[in-house]
Amino acid sequence: MGNLDYGVIGNCRSAALVSKEGSIDWCCLPDFTSPSVFARLLDRENGGSFHIEVDNGYSVEQMYFNHTNILVTSFRKGEDAFEIHDFMPRYKTESGYYYTPPDIIRYVRHLSGDPEARFVFKPRLGYAQHETAVLIEPEYIRCHTTAGSYESVYLYTDFDRSKILQGEKVAIAKDHFFLLSYNQKLLELDIFKIRLEYERTKVYWLNWINITRNFTRYNEAIQRSALVLKLLTYNKTGAILAAVTTSLPEVLGGTRNWDYRFCWIRDSSMIITTLTAIGHYNSAQRFLNFITDVIPYKDEKMQIMYGIRGEKKLVERELPWLHGFEGSKPVRVGNAAHKQKQNDIYGVLIDLIYQYFKLYRHTLANSEDLWTIVRSLIRTVKSNWMKKDTSIWEYRTQPRHFTFSKVLSWVALDRGVRIAHLLGKHSVAEEWTAIRDKIRKDILKKGWNPGVQAFTQSYESDNMDAANLLMHQYGFIEANDPKYISTVQKTKEALCRNGLMYRYKNRDDFGEPKTSFTVCTFWMIKSLYTIGERKEAESMFENVLAHANHLGLFSEGIDFDSRRLLGNFPQGYSHLALIDTAMTLSGKEVEEEDKLIEMLGTKQT
Repeated sequence: MGNLDYGVIGNCRSAALVSKEGSIDWCCLPDFTSPSVFARLLDRENGGSFHIEVDNGYSVEQMYFNHTNILVTSFRKGEDAFEIHDFMPRYKTESGYYYTPPDIIRYVRHLSGDPEARFVFKPRLGYAQHETAVLIEPEYIRCHTTAGSYESVYLYTDFDRSKILQGEKVAIAKDHFFLLSYNQKLLELDIFKIRLEYERTKVYWLNWINITRNFTRYNEAIQRSALVLKLLTYNKTGAILAAVTTSLPEVLGGTRNWDYRFCWIRDSSMIITTLTAIGHYNSAQRFLNFITDVIPYKDEKMQIMYGIRGEKKLVERELPWLHGFEGSKPVRVGNAAHKQKQNDIYGVLIDLIYQYFKLYRHTLANSEDLWTIVRSLIRTVKSNWMKKDTSIWEYRTQPRHFTFSKVLSWVALDRGVRIAHLLGKHSVAEEWTAIRDKIRKDILKKGWNPGVQAFTQSYESDNMDAANLLMHQYGFIEANDPKYISTVQKTKEALCRNGLMYRYKNRDDFGEPKTSFTVCTFWMIKSLYTIGERKEAESMFENVLAHANHLGLFSEGIDFDSRRLLGNFPQGYSHLALIDTAMTLSGKEVEEEDKLIEMLGTKQT
């Protein structure tokens, strides 16, 4: 299958992965977390796909249409040429709401000559657990499950439907279309309506990217990553997914296969901070609305992750009938990590709330709600910062005093103090300042290992952890502090291999880590740059960018030797870190603007 050579299309309701050869190998409808319609990604024989077959001699190329999430796959043999423009409609209607139907449109554009192709439509609904019946009806091809939970989808096309179902070759002498929908369409479809959907969607993405700030260097990589992050947002609630896939393995043949179609508070908060930095301020407002809906105001049971609609029970189960990505079992849906205790999430979230208060404190409609949440989260941190947890990396059975969790507990109090001062709650700020300083002293005393000459993974540990590279980014320590410089150097010595970074190398619940973690590589690059090792940082950054797939997309990790992309895809964590690092290396500081308040409510979401 290669190096995750896929493009992603989506409309902030669901998404699909389209292979380099134009095959839709992964899609869930009607939403991101619905059962799959196509899952060839996780079972090449039985998962289901919508692929294209052409005669030998055709060359195939793929690219995104200019700064959009419309994916173009071109087929050419001499004078015979056609393109597939794959997209999911998204645009603002005349009435002011966003139209995001559970539809995939394949706009087949004739370019020249007399091309022919087979369009092989093999849906396998419900994660391919049971057979899918495919029937020709007067207006469409109807597909439905034959057992288990009932699911159905409808394929509309102006090709001969019987030829499509029989896998016959069809001539492409003019423009054609396929529209796959979870719903029956109420209006008759024709090529003109498809072109209108195409143009509206194209204009939406061009307008969205036009809002994105431009940078002096790496602007193309920043914009593509921003478009990926936008695709990971769920329009109905403002939640943000970690990735659009489940069970793509961290190691081929291994068992580190998890469902990432959920909203991690940490990841999402970092993504929102990044989107805000490049000009997309309304994303923060919508995510914080999601937070006020899902987090109990005066309760200590905040979870590390939620479903995209705010679900709290994310029951993890296995799908044994699926063979897994290149045989990597098990395939899982749901995620048991939602039960874990991770003390770092409070600091990340309160930091985001602080950034938001700085920008919009005079216009916040939900400021009282957010202040209540901040006070509730601080109470939780006060009660738990000195306790063990499972850390940012989600150790399932090894709670410890992780240094990074302590640092983020410090961040929670530090940002809480700043918010309190902004709101005129100075007595509260004084109380929290004392606790903040106590946490700092504890970290400096127990997190620093004089023998290693670095801040280590956990108290009384010699192991290094890439998460500690963020100590400077969160303001815990200055970049020129000898302890931070030494920590960066020692972390690189221990965890860097072939220009890529491990998260950590010590054994966890599933053995010893074997692959790099892309976000950690970007953290190292930024850390090297901030301590003055700029040439090395830039060289390392160029090296990582070269490991993206053909469309500039990253998954969770990269194999040290083969350079294959591994893990769920595309990974929000990787792309937010790419943007953050590229902004640092571009030398352009993001400044607050006096007009930001005026801009609130004027940006596309």
